[in-house]
Amino acid sequence: MVTEVRLPEISENVDSGEVIDVLVKVGDIIKKEQSIIEIETEKATFEVPSTASGKVIEINVKEGQKVKVGEVLLKVETEAKATENKEQTPSEQKTATVKKPEQKPVQKVQAKKAAKVQEQVETTEEKPQPATIAVSASPSVRQLARELGIDIGEVTGSGPEGQITLDDIKEHAKRIISSGPMSSTSTQSRHLPDFTKWGEIERQPMTATRRAIADTLSYTWANVPQVTQYDEADITELEKFRAEYSKKVEQAGGRLTITSIAMKVVASALKVFPKFNASVDTETEEIIYKKYCHISVAVDTNRGLLVPTIRDVDKKSILQLSVELTELAQKARDKKISPEDMLGGNFTISNLGGIGGTNFAPIIYWPQVAILGLARARQKAVYINNILQPRMILPLSLSYDHRIIDGTEGLRFLRWIVETLERPFTLAMQETE
Repeated sequence: MVTEVRLPEISENVDSGEVIDVLVKVGDIIKKEQSIIEIETEKATFEVPSTASGKVIEINVKEGQKVKVGEVLLKVETEAKATENKEQTPSEQKTATVKKPEQKPVQKVQAKKAAKVQEQVETTEEKPQPATIAVSASPSVRQLARELGIDIGEVTGSGPEGQITLDDIKEHAKRIISSGPMSSTSTQSRHLPDFTKWGEIERQPMTATRRAIADTLSYTWANVPQVTQYDEADITELEKFRAEYSKKVEQAGGRLTITSIAMKVVASALKVFPKFNASVDTETEEIIYKKYCHISVAVDTNRGLLVPTIRDVDKKSILQLSVELTELAQKARDKKISPEDMLGGNFTISNLGGIGGTNFAPIIYWPQVAILGLARARQKAVYINNILQPRMILPLSLSYDHRIIDGTEGLRFLRWIVETLERPFTLAMQETE
């Protein structure tokens, strides 16, 4: 029997991806759950497992091709075919050798699905319903439309039979942004000059990850009034704390970094300042306060900046966070991270201190409302009790959504983080709670 292996549902708000590599070839014998292609989505790069065992007889995708959820990746001849042939009569087997594999079961399933969709459409037409229910779109597409404040009834679908896809929602959002007050100066509306007039050039397509970064940051920059405040923390005593506990963390499989410590500090701060653990619902004009604490951490990879999420940070020790952060960062660099690992963050930490720089203004990772930036710590001469002493100073920057967070609140939040970092005894007490 010939079985079609299709691209399964990847994650919420993700309905397609780009094939980075095909891991099998025609004639290969594969097993169920064996990786068959490597795919890059807007959120992650990962390997797709086969849903069937057997011999690969046809590969329907190639490197660089964009595939959608439900699209056929390859066809496999399964062992069921041999079993069926044994149960057939000699005359049936002879007929089977000249006829093409029956596709009726697939057609019946498709017919049933079409009938079910038609029945749903007819039902919605009988009763007055909002436009967001009458249109043809998956739940993930509807959710993205709600998050962006888009009336899904105004979106034109490009999918089969007018079905609305995630790309349709994004293109509609771009048109809204470009038609706004900033359209006259928007880079989207300007054509680039012909650079070949001045020398040789090379064009390379943007990866799915880079496109996702561009879309998210462009949307944030155009729609969120962002403010950035700066401060410095004296982490001289904190460095002693790290030196004391680093070996213990390494034995557990992690690294005791400023980032892992900052995660614990931020988790405590979010309980004191709940506005920073929120999102703005522009459609209902409400502030959504989250009762959980998941923190995203920016990770530098050769494919761009990925932002995986560590969950329930407030319930974990610094040792646990250090181990989990080390493992998750390595998964991101090894292309083993899943789209689910990138979702659900409430607050983001971006640490560029390992590269350098004196400070920077991070952009909020929408739909979050704040992000903390950490630059490289340096020794500075500081007067303490009229004595000039060398101290290790860490620059910090906090960007936040000014629609719901006032400047005084932003500064209090940042000072709370600074003062906690300067008192490692407080961190040690949290570890014993």
